[in-house]
Amino acid sequence: MNNRRFGIEGENIAAHYLKRHGYNILERNFACKTGEIDIVCEKKGTLVFVEVKSRENTLFGTPAEAVTPSKIRSIVRTAQAYIVKNGRLNCPCRFDVVEVLRGEVNHIEDAFRV
Repeated sequence: MNNRRFGIEGENIAAHYLKRHGYNILERNFACKTGEIDIVCEKKGTLVFVEVKSRENTLFGTPAEAVTPSKIRSIVRTAQAYIVKNGRLNCPCRFDVVEVLRGEVNHIEDAFRV
């Protein structure tokens, strides 16, 4: 399986997991000039920006360890663009990471803060 297809499969697994756990998926692969957010969802009035990282093994670290400071800056800028575009200025929000490792899901809520 190529990397792109592997990534899409990981995002599908993550989206299914989030739905099963009460999240309303608002958008997938939201992109603008500052970057992309894999999943934008909402639960109990909180807007949640989710970065999905999939791996077949931990040879190069855990999936979440691939969320670098540079990637975090990109996610935050892109989240700000989403908030402005969708008029969600006063909505509480957080940033989660969903790791998919060999098909198993680890949901890290509030993985980083701005």
